[in-house]
Amino acid sequence: MKKFLALVILLLFSTIIFIGCAKESKETNAKDSKKVVSTIKGDVEIPSNPKRIVDISGSSEELIILGHTPVATANTDPYKPTEFASYIKDKLGNSKIVGFYMSDTMNIEAILQADPDLIIMSQRQEKIYDQLKEIAPVVMIKDYANDWRTKMLDIAKLFNQESYAQKWLDEYDKKAQTIAKEIVEKNGKQTYLTVLASAGQFYIFSDAGIGAILYNDMKLDKPAKMPAQEGISLPVVTLEGLSQIDADHLIVIATEEDKKNLENSSVWKNIRAVKEGNVTMLESTPYFGQGYSPIGRELLLDLIKEKIIKK
Repeated sequence: MKKFLALVILLLFSTIIFIGCAKESKETNAKDSKKVVSTIKGDVEIPSNPKRIVDISGSSEELIILGHTPVATANTDPYKPTEFASYIKDKLGNSKIVGFYMSDTMNIEAILQADPDLIIMSQRQEKIYDQLKEIAPVVMIKDYANDWRTKMLDIAKLFNQESYAQKWLDEYDKKAQTIAKEIVEKNGKQTYLTVLASAGQFYIFSDAGIGAILYNDMKLDKPAKMPAQEGISLPVVTLEGLSQIDADHLIVIATEEDKKNLENSSVWKNIRAVKEGNVTMLESTPYFGQGYSPIGRELLLDLIKEKIIKK
């Protein structure tokens, strides 16, 4: 009997050790598993389930939507490039700032200290590519200009989450159309124009930022005389040129100084939309940069509804 009990105990002990080793092996394999993704630098082997992503490409909002909060990022406010924009700060949590995503270089030392297992960068930072790939696997994405939808889907491909990203985009479009319908029902058929006021000049959001939300996503009407946009550069007009565009409703993004300059201008006071009280003023930060990324755009839908529907 004693020999039998000893044998049973030995078998149980061996089974426990075997299960523990198998579990540890499985966890190690999952942790260390790799996959190959296609990038503009060719095929790159990356972790199948990266845990410490550094994003300097400006794709951190896309990553957050997909459930991958970066440990370090360059998604900062264009007017305050050393700070997170207010609308995204809480979602980035403890992410470290390693630069500004529109710059061509970054804080390499800070990226190294973040101990990444994956780095996502843009073409505009190509000159530091060789340095970064010595730190961790690097995925370089193209410069998508204003094509934020394709960018989101391409980021999702890295994690096999295309269907999730498409569902998010579909829900966004549904919300945009619902709000646009409410605006037309309340305001009637009006034309809308968004501009950035800066030092006496006006940058027209024809096919970018909030302008793209109004025209491409919400399908609201453009003014007949609005200049076309070529590439990522915004068309620029003077105050007199803005008056000639003659939109029914103006949305102006401006600093406090630029707002004061407008208030003191007789030309501004005589613009039809101004005289009719159809002007929405927005602070330069965070609203200038907010219209270029998905979380920002989704939040702006509610803000647009709040600001331009006639009470």
